[in-house]
Amino acid sequence: MSISEKIKSFKEQLPEDVTLVAVSKTKPVSEIMEAYNTGHRIFGENKVQEMESKWQEMPKDIEWHMIGHVQRNKVKYMAPFVSLIHSVDSKRLLKEVNKQAKKEERVIDCLLQIKIAEEDSKFGLDKEEALELLASEAFQNYENVNVIGLMGMATFTDDEAQVTNEFQKLKDIYDSIKDTYNFTKLSMGMSGDYAIAMEKGSNLIRVGSAIFGERNY
Repeated sequence: MSISEKIKSFKEQLPEDVTLVAVSKTKPVSEIMEAYNTGHRIFGENKVQEMESKWQEMPKDIEWHMIGHVQRNKVKYMAPFVSLIHSVDSKRLLKEVNKQAKKEERVIDCLLQIKIAEEDSKFGLDKEEALELLASEAFQNYENVNVIGLMGMATFTDDEAQVTNEFQKLKDIYDSIKDTYNFTKLSMGMSGDYAIAMEKGSNLIRVGSAIFGERNY
């Protein structure tokens, strides 16, 4: 199947309340344009500079989502255009996003990344750290960031029970605080586990290889 056929097929199977982020990291503009030409407009990248160069080159009605770990010194490069940052994993990063968004006279939507996987390599806040951040005076005073939900990545494993438990854990955290903070987005699920994530309540899935094919690193 071509990229455009895969995108169309995904759109047909997804419930109306689930948003598809086509993860275009490492893929050339020509392939992303193939997805764009089907009418798809939401693309995810995991490196700020790669996303910025694609933004420069591509149509300006694209919503760019940053889904990878972000270093604070790179925030300024995406502040002019990024639509949603999925991966806010520290107070210091959120502070920097607010600062750079203010310079651009924008309000940037963000998700707090919660660590649900057992792997050491995954970034994220634990539940207590997230609650502390949301309750902090600093957060109340940020006028240029809008935290609209949570994101999490399950352990990379074939053990579906473990993945299911990890997504359930995030859904429970989300449900316990969404009304207090007017959260609307729960981002979980990638090419290998999006079906489980949707069963567990994800309304934002990040799919790359199932659309664009395997990556050559």
